[in-house]
Amino acid sequence: MNPTSAPRGRGTASKPHNRFAPTSSEAEDDGWYQEQTPLTFVTEVRHERAKTVISRNNSPDVGFDRSVNPYRGCEHGCIYCFARPSHAYWDLSPGIDFETKLIAKTNLAERLEEQLSKPGYVPAPIALGINTDGYQPIEREHQLTRQALEILLRYRHPVSIITKSALILRDLDLLEELASRNLVSIAFSVTTLDDQLKRIMEPRTAAPKARLRAMKTLHEHGVPVGLMAAPMIPMINDMELERLLEAGREAGASSAGYVLLRLPLEIAGLFEEWLQTHFPDRAEHVMSLIRQSRGGQNYDSRFGARMKGEGHFAELLAQRFRLARRRYGYDGSKRAVLDCSQFAPPGQQMGLF
Repeated sequence: MNPTSAPRGRGTASKPHNRFAPTSSEAEDDGWYQEQTPLTFVTEVRHERAKTVISRNNSPDVGFDRSVNPYRGCEHGCIYCFARPSHAYWDLSPGIDFETKLIAKTNLAERLEEQLSKPGYVPAPIALGINTDGYQPIEREHQLTRQALEILLRYRHPVSIITKSALILRDLDLLEELASRNLVSIAFSVTTLDDQLKRIMEPRTAAPKARLRAMKTLHEHGVPVGLMAAPMIPMINDMELERLLEAGREAGASSAGYVLLRLPLEIAGLFEEWLQTHFPDRAEHVMSLIRQSRGGQNYDSRFGARMKGEGHFAELLAQRFRLARRRYGYDGSKRAVLDCSQFAPPGQQMGLF
């Protein structure tokens, strides 16, 4: 199989070298014909007993200091996913392995309760499913995201969620109750309204219209929703920015944000390969605009600059976003402030005053 031709339902078939491996191998044709078994890309789910499930960060440009990720790897297969390089830590490829060799933290509920119940724990909104989508397809069977929401509701702990999946409506009962207490906010990542582009760019995500319908349903049930136009890719989907914000507002989104495409580590090679496969006529131009926005490199990891970029293209994109946000009546780019004062671990006595 041509490594640049992804099988149906996958973002890539490539398996780039693991940067932590001491050696690498490369296949060579020695002239001896051997019939080979066709490559298969069945999803495998490994089970992990996590020591902790709340991850901390002090990044000034992400808007939260803690997160919970029920899964490692993501079956959605988005070619641009910033989490792909993290799969190398598990001796797996950021390419096809990231989409097919998944890890489920089966003791998530136990560890989450344990960490929330520790003396001295100070609550702040937990970002749920940030590194990989908590509502990816395997959540239907494992239900780890739902288990986390049940615990957070019981503890009256605030949570924010970002997803590309309409599966979130399964948990409408929990989300509605959390929302009634100002304990949840949800953002939908919508990158395009073009089904064909969606199919090749983020193959196992919900269709754009399905995401917008889910957003509208949540809004109608009193759950605050926002739109993330992320990532914006020059000459691929950036021309849709205004239409995305308009569609999100019509579906009930009260906040909006965007992120310029990020290409750290192995993602750059995977993305360039994807461009050459699907958009060979404009691949060089796309990469040129990306490098112009990243100081001449594929990526600039500096806080602040990494999300928005710099230079003429990045500045024009930021201006377009500000104008569209104002035109469609968004409250602002940030989601609502959630209430941390209700936090009450079961069994612990609440203060009288």
